[in-house]
Amino acid sequence: MKRQFLIMLFCLCTSTGILVAQNRWTINPNGSISWKVKDKLPHYDHIEMSGLKVSTVLRYGVNQDGSFRLNKSLVWPMLRTIPNNTHASLTRKFAWNAPEMITVNGLSLLNEEVHTITLDGTMIVESTFSFPGNASISITRTIFPSVSNPAIYEKYILQNTGETNITVEVPVSRTITNTDPSIGVDGSYKLISEITGSATKQLRPKETFVFYTSIAGYKNGETELKPDIEKELQARKSLVSGLWNNLILETPDTVINTMFAFAKIRGSESIYDTKGGLLHGPGGESYYAAIWANDQAEYINPFFPYLGYETGNASALNSFKHFARFMNQEYSKIPSSIIAEGTDVWGGAGDRGDAAMVAYGAARYALAKGDKAEAEELWPLIEWCLEYCHRQLNSEGVVASDADELENRFPAGKANLCTSSLYYDALLSAVYLGKDLHKPSAQLASYDKQAKTLRKNMESYFEANVEGFDTYRYYKGNDILRSWICIPLTVGIYDRKEGTIQALFSPRLWTKNGLLTQAGSETFWDRSTLYALRGVYACGETEKATEYLKFYSNQRLLGEHVPYAIEAWPEGSQRHLSAESGLYCRIITEGLFGIRPTGLKSFVFTPRLPKEWNTMSLRNIKAFGTSFDIEVNRNQSKIDISVKIGNKTLLHKNTKEGETITVELPGNTR
Repeated sequence: MKRQFLIMLFCLCTSTGILVAQNRWTINPNGSISWKVKDKLPHYDHIEMSGLKVSTVLRYGVNQDGSFRLNKSLVWPMLRTIPNNTHASLTRKFAWNAPEMITVNGLSLLNEEVHTITLDGTMIVESTFSFPGNASISITRTIFPSVSNPAIYEKYILQNTGETNITVEVPVSRTITNTDPSIGVDGSYKLISEITGSATKQLRPKETFVFYTSIAGYKNGETELKPDIEKELQARKSLVSGLWNNLILETPDTVINTMFAFAKIRGSESIYDTKGGLLHGPGGESYYAAIWANDQAEYINPFFPYLGYETGNASALNSFKHFARFMNQEYSKIPSSIIAEGTDVWGGAGDRGDAAMVAYGAARYALAKGDKAEAEELWPLIEWCLEYCHRQLNSEGVVASDADELENRFPAGKANLCTSSLYYDALLSAVYLGKDLHKPSAQLASYDKQAKTLRKNMESYFEANVEGFDTYRYYKGNDILRSWICIPLTVGIYDRKEGTIQALFSPRLWTKNGLLTQAGSETFWDRSTLYALRGVYACGETEKATEYLKFYSNQRLLGEHVPYAIEAWPEGSQRHLSAESGLYCRIITEGLFGIRPTGLKSFVFTPRLPKEWNTMSLRNIKAFGTSFDIEVNRNQSKIDISVKIGNKTLLHKNTKEGETITVELPGNTR
């Protein structure tokens, strides 16, 4: 009784916290977010932005006196350093900032007052500077990575905001740094910091002047680029616009809609054009030009087909091809990570359940992509990974592994709940996919039987009362609540959903930053929170999921560290790792809308319309080789559901809450 009272009190406090939260950031009509700088100073934050050949972590903020602080950490994934391991991307931090070199009427820029910082896939900073004699200027700076060049650019707009003419001097500046050749795989690298458009200008009141800066990195012998930075800015804006205009979430909750839009940016931008092809990388100043069985194969790849981002789809297929290189007749484990532009591997934690991760991700990706030729190409990899997992079944019929994706940061025993859950889902997906590929019925029947048997074995092995909750132990001997007890909910296993949900949202696991990895610790990894929210929606606890999704989205989008899902704390200082944003998007596609692929041109979905909403839609869905919309509207005690392709209604149904809808898209030949 005491435990139930504490849980109710905690939930009440959490709900109240959502209502009274004092956000630092606000949402603008165009979908961007802004911090209107007024008080609560100083405040500092960091954000990562990426392009095909560069990534930057901007550590920025506003000092107590109202001035702007910025340090740019740049990472060039294809400028490899020695030793050429997971972390061997050339990384440099630059405090070089053009405003420090500008003079107005012969005076340095002083007395800065930052008014607004805006994020929209770029960073826009608006400031004013005042000078003797009532002279003043405003500076609007826009910072962004190149879409395709190894460079970070800034655009500056200076405007005379005073009432008299002023003289502005922007000096010629070009600095070249040649890195130590002994630490570069390709010898010395050339880093160039430069101002473009330098001039001395007399500005009348309200007149403006524009110039640009760049920081670029090159290998020896590479031709230095002379880009049109205005076109580079438009390319970045076009990339963001393309992501925002596909897979559009429309709900009455602006915060969730906007968080979803931003998650599409971070989930998609962190793809690098390496010698091993397009490789999606986590980022965080550590993980580039490499892929992982969890971050890429399991987390982000199954999402890309819904977004229709071709670079994302190409990176997903390429990652599976890299893992397929390591299939072997002996069924020795595949690497956890393929690193250094595809030239090396990492497997320092042993078998983390990587084959289950790859099978799960490859099968879901192939189904959602809806491309039969790709699916045929991926089928041998899926088969191999399923057979590997089958051979790893222990005497009690669950999958043995050395660790899990946390790589021994926390105990995972000799067989963990996550690995078996992913293997279970992969078997189900393989049955769906195999039917469309006309694989032998006996093989598919075997997969189906294996899935049923595995589920029973998981019940016997993992079901337990842990800390008073009827949920799961994460591994044999585990008697402390773990956040990954949410995993079964994401693969359609709802037998212990009540106790599991109570445990997840109890004070033992839930905090203002989401789920603790282990009860009693201070460590949280967003990935488990994102999985949990998806699973709670999937099992039909819509109101509970929405309450916590609102809380989480508000915290990440408009709070003190914005605007993306993060990796972990204290490790990594809450880095904006990319695949976590893909997991946020999957809360919507697979949780809120309940989409589950059942073929190359078919799916089922179970929409979970919260009671406080009367409508929700997901538009321009690009999965299954088609573009379509899903609309959900409340109609008194029932729900109207429509699936539309263009102006044509493919399906319309008036259903009861929680009903699963089957959709067959055009082109289905099953």
